[in-house]
Amino acid sequence: MAETLPELPPRHLRTPEAARFLGLSHSTLEKHRVYGTGPKFSKLGGRVVYKLDDLKAWVETGMRSSTHDPLATKTLPARRQAGSQGARGQ
Repeated sequence: MAETLPELPPRHLRTPEAARFLGLSHSTLEKHRVYGTGPKFSKLGGRVVYKLDDLKAWVETGMRSSTHDPLATKTLPARRQAGSQGARGQ
């Protein structure tokens, strides 16, 4: 009888891995994090990590079936948004 392995916890990706998964540059993903326009993330000590499900959910916010789809949800660009104070409160 084969032994069954216990279910492993979900894998977390560091910023370079997450950026590669999304097809973005490392710095673009960091900008999204700073401006609050990117996927959810966690901090483990000083490390930033992303759950795969959160990366996939963030990509889904930008899904369209045509260029004429109404923008009910929108993936924002990696820049400070109007009316946003950003991470530094400037």
